[in-house]
This record gives sequence, C-alpha cells and structure tokens, in this order.
Amino acid sequence: MPNDNAPFDGVEVRDTSKIAALDIGSNSFHLVVARVVAGSVQILHRVKQKVRLAQGLSSDYQLDDEAQQRGLDALNVVAESLQDFPAENVRIVATYTLRKARNAKAFIRAARDILPYPIEVIGGAEEARLIYLGVAHTNHDNGQRLVVDIGGGSTEFIIGQGFEPKMLRSLQMGCVSYTKKFFKNDELKSKSFERAITAAQQELEMIDKAYLRAGWKSCIGTSGTIRNIIQIAQNDSVKSTEGKVTLSQLTRLMKICCEAGTVNKLNISQMSEDRKPVFAAGLAILIAIFKSLDIEHMVFSTAALREGVLYEMETQLTHPDVRQRSAESLATRYDVDIEQARRVHSVTMDIYQQCKDSWNIASKELKSMLGWSALLHEVGLQINTHGTQRHSAYILQNIDLPGFNQEQQTLMATLVRYYRKKIRPSEIADFTLHPADHVHKLIAILRLGVLLNIKRQDDILPPIDIKVKSASIRVTFPEGWLENKPIFSADLATEERYLQALDLQLRYE
Repeated sequence: MPNDNAPFDGVEVRDTSKIAALDIGSNSFHLVVARVVAGSVQILHRVKQKVRLAQGLSSDYQLDDEAQQRGLDALNVVAESLQDFPAENVRIVATYTLRKARNAKAFIRAARDILPYPIEVIGGAEEARLIYLGVAHTNHDNGQRLVVDIGGGSTEFIIGQGFEPKMLRSLQMGCVSYTKKFFKNDELKSKSFERAITAAQQELEMIDKAYLRAGWKSCIGTSGTIRNIIQIAQNDSVKSTEGKVTLSQLTRLMKICCEAGTVNKLNISQMSEDRKPVFAAGLAILIAIFKSLDIEHMVFSTAALREGVLYEMETQLTHPDVRQRSAESLATRYDVDIEQARRVHSVTMDIYQQCKDSWNIASKELKSMLGWSALLHEVGLQINTHGTQRHSAYILQNIDLPGFNQEQQTLMATLVRYYRKKIRPSEIADFTLHPADHVHKLIAILRLGVLLNIKRQDDILPPIDIKVKSASIRVTFPEGWLENKPIFSADLATEERYLQALDLQLRYE
C-alpha cells in the first residue's frame, strides 16, 4: 500500500522544462506543448484551430480582414495554453500565407497584443528543413527518404538521410489555395481535378528531374491532408494496403469525389466535416506528386513542422548549430576573407558589449544577428568590389539560409547594406520584432567595426573606449594615437557625417 504521507519519496526527480511550438499555417494553427526530460521530448498537449488563413489571401497578396480576424480568434484560444510560459520556451513560426501577404506585419502586430512572443515568418526552404527535422526525430528509417508535406498554401519536398536534409524545396500549391482556384462553389468535377492535377504537375517540373535523379528508398507524407487521405484509403471500397496509399487508390478516391458531384454529397465516413471543403484539392495535388515523382506508395508520419520546431528548441537533441553550418557554407561559396571577417566580428562585438546596456540593446537575438552580419558583410565582394554592400545585402536577403527566419535574414541584409557609404533611412525595412532605433544603432556599431578594421591587418588598432548616450557615441583612442593617422581621422570625419542620417552623433578623440 502506498505511503500516503510521502508517495514516491524515494524516486529521483530530474530537471525538466516545458516548451511550446506554434505553427501558424495557411489552413490550420497547431500548438504543441511538450516536456523535456532526460534528453527526451514528451508531448503533453495539442491544440488545433481550423483557420483557412490562405482563403483570405487575394490575387495581389492582401490578407482580408475576415481571415485576419479568424486568425486572431484562433490565437486567443491558443493563448490559454501558453499562460506563464517564459519567452525563451516558446517559438511561433508562420508559413506560406504570412510569407506572401503584403500586409502580414499588420496581422503580426495585432497578434502580439494576444501572444507576447515573437512571430517568425519562415521561408519555404526553412519550413521544409523543420518538417524534415520533425520526421527524422520520430521515424527511424535506413537509407534516403522523400518527405512530402501538403499545406494550405504550399507543399514542401525534402530528400534526406538520417537527421540530414539534402534537398529542400517549397512549391506554391496548397489545399486551400487550390480549392479557391479549381474547386469553386463546392463542385467536384472531373474537369476540375484534371486542371488542378495539371497545374500541380507544372509546378513540379521545377524539381521532378533533380529529385528523381537523387532517388529515395522510402516516401513519407505529413500534414492533415495526407493523413486524411491515407485514413480514407483504408476503406474497403478503396481496397488499400494498411498504412500505405498508392496512385491507384488515389485515383479511386478521385472517382468517388466526381460521382458525388459536390462537397455536400461526399459521403465518406472517415472524413471530418472541417476537412471536406479542401479534400479534393489536396487529393489532386497528391495525385500530381505521385505521377510526377513516380511514387509507388506513401506512408504517413504524425510529426511535422511543429515537432521539428520543438526538437530544434531543445539543445540536447540538436546537432551542431544549423546557423553555424549555414554561415560557414555561405562564406565558403563566396570566398569570404575569413581573417578580415574575424577582425570585424571581434571589434564589432567589443563595441556592442560597451554599448548594449546604455543603448538598451542587450538582447541575445540582436547580438547574434549583429555577429553573423559582421562575419558575412563581405559576401558580395565576389560579385563586384563596387557596391559590395548592395551585393552582400541582396545575397543575405534572397539566399536560402537554413536556421534563419525571414525577419532575421532581412535584419542581416539591412545591416550589411549600410556597413559603409551613404545611409538612406527611408529605405530601411520596417521590422515587427525590432524598433527602428535598435536597428539604427546596430548599423552604427557594424559600421564602426568595419571602419576600425579598414587596414585589414592585425595588431594595428589600439585599445579603444566607447561611451554612448541615447543619440551619441564617443570613441576614445589612446592619447596621441590619432595625431599620426591623418587618413584614419579623415575616415572618422566622413563617418560622422554619414551617421547624422540616423540621428546619431559620432565623437572621437
């Protein structure tokens, strides 16, 4: 009989933590809350809200008020499960619809009034990488595998082995967007299926040859769309193999849809009511994928994007920092002068340490983005020595950088765009997570880090002292040092004029 006074008194209590990941998808919002103990992630709680955010995305990429309100209402529901979670234990990622919506920032600002956590809009390749991470941690498989995730606005394709993704692509086809385009008025016609399948195969032309050349041993599907299709394929009328789906079974499902004629008349017991409106579009996309990639059969994985986010959050379960690998790969491809990058990084970080408290920019995120920017500020040098800062900014803004979300890439691109020469404040991006004055101060710090290393040599710069106030920065060199550096003094005088555009006063002595 248990001891009522001290039950489990002899059981060792391990350190645990609770983490949460929220996926703001184009079709649904998914929250997963987990407990991390002894290097293992244990799922405690899930919340799913059907939103169909992509339904409100117009042809000119404006997200309408009704869709935004549906999203905010869903976040109010989710917020109840996140009460008292510290910011570092919550990660929120947004995918296709907020990637595309030109007014996404308005929605994100409204969302911050409901959830006091940063919302990261991630690129398609980053979404694919996180999806694969979720699958890799929950599905053991030998050999190379293809992972497919059909979302509301986009579909992700990943070929990988073990924990390492090798090919990542995101194509603009999803069950919500294709419903709007090909299955209007809830009609289920064979001609609509043909048009949707053809359109999806046209999208797949961008990847099919490369993926077929790479090959795979197994094919795994994720997301609610594929789960629902495979569940329905277990129906005796479809005559499926348990746990798998084939092209012939998908074709049979399409025939059943066409025989029904409309969504309302579609009578399949395993299909939930909220999945019915987008089922046909998801089915058409999956048929196109099977045809273009010559897939024999597909199995389903319960893990997807949000699980990938959870596993990446827990450092005990991750491999070497993926951002480190991304930055190193980029530096290698563009032949970055590593010694100069290290000099600039060292001085930039030293300046940051002296400024961060007085300027109220003491943030792990800001420090990290400033550091990566210092290391990668010259990636554009290989394109042309004239306008290097513009080339560097373009690369950092547009290249696939696994581990970095869209706002992080934009912030780095902004910092390196203005690491030298004239500053145009009106062209600096508007950020949802960072106030403009913080961005301006980071630009000033990086500029000084570059300027103070203009000779590109070690052991030239003496110890310097930095003092800042709200709108000024004073650099003090050892007594008499500047007197013998007329060119360096002239560079500082020029920089003094440039920084006035950011309403910052530079003083030096």
